[in-house]
Amino acid sequence: MIVFTDLDGTLLDHETYSAEAARPALDRLRILGVPVIPATSKTAAELGPLMRELGLSGPAIVENGAGLMLNGSGDSERSDYTAIRAALEALPGSLGAQFTGFGDLTDAEVSALTGLGPDAARRARNRQFSEPGLFSGSADEQDAFVAALSAAGISAVAGGRFLTLSRGASKADRMAEVIARLGATPPVIALGDAPNDITLLQAADTGIVVSNPAHAPLPELAGEREGRIRRTLLPGPAGWNAAMLDIIGRTAEP
Repeated sequence: MIVFTDLDGTLLDHETYSAEAARPALDRLRILGVPVIPATSKTAAELGPLMRELGLSGPAIVENGAGLMLNGSGDSERSDYTAIRAALEALPGSLGAQFTGFGDLTDAEVSALTGLGPDAARRARNRQFSEPGLFSGSADEQDAFVAALSAAGISAVAGGRFLTLSRGASKADRMAEVIARLGATPPVIALGDAPNDITLLQAADTGIVVSNPAHAPLPELAGEREGRIRRTLLPGPAGWNAAMLDIIGRTAEP
């Protein structure tokens, strides 16, 4: 078994960023030697300390799949952040002015938006591959914004809090890359709560949609009716814990 998991709102509580409620399942997975691979919108700078805190090691998918963290740092083969900011600056003023990205904000403003502490907010702004932010216009204006960026090779994906811009790689793309790097073909479990997790959930052998009352639930996904994708009743890390303990009980040797 190999586990890929979103963090904010999934393994981490949406408000407190704590994973304590998932500790029993995390401990059991560690004892069994099951890799737990974060697949997150967080940066490599954010994720290194967090992985140590969670007791996780190995690769991680960062910035919504736009980058891959290996050996404690972001993949240095490609850094797209400058290109994304340039594409934003090239948009017509009426569109570009309605998007406020992390690059437009101070550490204190990111802290206020996310609830992160000052050091964590600084790490969140240390981006290589993507730009999260807020769009203040109407739905039609956001559609026009997304279309204009798409023409420039930039994709926009909605997450639990932000609209995140990248050069197009998804969490599922990076999941396939990690599996290939590990040379492994075990059952793949994926857990997530937001639209930017859908490709990950649908590409796994078993997908778990973790409840997050902070935003609207995901629509029914392909595979739910067959039971390949399931939903938790409990939110965040408590739901993560219950789902993973159930899977461990069904598939792992005692």
